[in-house]
Amino acid sequence: MYSEKVKDYFYNPRNVGEIKDADGIGEVGNPACGDIMKIYLKIKEDIIIDAKFKTFGCGAAIATSSMATELIKGKTIDDALNITNKVVVDALDGLPPSKLHCSLLAEESIRLAIINYFKKIGKDTKFLEEKSNSCICENCINEQMQIS
Repeated sequence: MYSEKVKDYFYNPRNVGEIKDADGIGEVGNPACGDIMKIYLKIKEDIIIDAKFKTFGCGAAIATSSMATELIKGKTIDDALNITNKVVVDALDGLPPSKLHCSLLAEESIRLAIINYFKKIGKDTKFLEEKSNSCICENCINEQMQIS
């Protein structure tokens, strides 16, 4: 069962769309369920001044995308990098176990958008790329939810 907050963010998603002149774009998909999530960032002086998303997927994927953009707007890049899947799940008052992978997609799309931005400005991304190979199988999701 979905929380009221998940339903709200699904039925009334925030920040839907794309930023035409985005500074960073991160796209990730889950071949198992077919969800595709794309996050666009506008960054000024290390602050994420705007974030939008386009997501093809279930209600949980849309809700986690929407919540992720809400959580990072106005934050520094470092603060945005600290938005984990658990932070997204907690902000939505939980997700069913079978939908936890959606929160991992949100976390990963933020990280990929920041990597894209760093590459555009010539900043080293190796430390982020090493973290960007998150497995989204059920065992790894359960392990990450306990650790994060």
